[in-house]
Amino acid sequence: MIDVLNLALPYFGLIFLGFACGKIRRIPDTGLAWMNFFIIYVALPCLFYRIVATTPLEELAQFSYVVGTSLATTVAFAIAFAISMFARGRIQNATIAGLAGGYGNIGYMGPGLALATLGPQAAAPVALIFCFDSILLFSLVPFLMALAGTEQKSFGETVVLVLKRIVLHPFIVATALGVISAALHFEPPVALDRLMQFLQNAAAPCALFVLGVTVALRPLQRMPWEVPVIAVVKLVLHPIIVLVILSLLGPFPQTWIYTAVLMAALPPALNVFILARQYDCWVEQASGSVLLGTLVSVLTLTTVMWLVKAGLLPLQLF
Repeated sequence: MIDVLNLALPYFGLIFLGFACGKIRRIPDTGLAWMNFFIIYVALPCLFYRIVATTPLEELAQFSYVVGTSLATTVAFAIAFAISMFARGRIQNATIAGLAGGYGNIGYMGPGLALATLGPQAAAPVALIFCFDSILLFSLVPFLMALAGTEQKSFGETVVLVLKRIVLHPFIVATALGVISAALHFEPPVALDRLMQFLQNAAAPCALFVLGVTVALRPLQRMPWEVPVIAVVKLVLHPIIVLVILSLLGPFPQTWIYTAVLMAALPPALNVFILARQYDCWVEQASGSVLLGTLVSVLTLTTVMWLVKAGLLPLQLF
């Protein structure tokens, strides 16, 4: 357990360090703009490219695994969506709530934590989960918002917008280039590879610090009852759902199952709040979901990591 704490606490320590700095030094959040740009458009794309490019292509062709993890994310999204519809009865609010219940911090926390816990064998499942969860949820949100009437666009315009956001997203572009490099066995020049390695190593610390600062700048005024319920969906129910579905579709290698459960146990992503602010709905609750989910995940995610490291997580439930 000490080994697990030594592994997990630096990640949470960076988040809480950012949170403390955000509370102590009240710098306007506009100061985060260039840091966010660096993380999203420079550092994390290098991380995803190098992860995928060094993964054998045959390991990336796991259709049943993609179906299982994507289906688990969809189920968690649907449960959180239904809870919010029951609480507030508005599709736009329920869509952001669905994100809080299904979309974990797979970009900022996921790769570093999974690779540190499970080693380089986790690279391929991490890349698959990130790509297909992102495509799924980046598609669902604008369509549901269009259905709710918050997008002032026709169906055709919404389709084009969704496709453009997916195809041009820096994480997706970097992953696609990584797949091409893996297929062609391309090795970049040594100087370029070292530059990308520097940027890759900077991705997780910068991203986690910025997450803490951003949460600190979004004070929670009140805690509606659905926020802790949706936190339970994300932190507890989502990992159970993915384990059940992969047990039905498996067998899969141990590392792949452990990676899926670990990624599902991550707290809600910062993108939940960003999209809430973009659509101007469920903003306060989204901020609370990210904050509460991150705090509670210190216990829940560390427990999952301990089960994984100790080999106590069952590979097949049936």
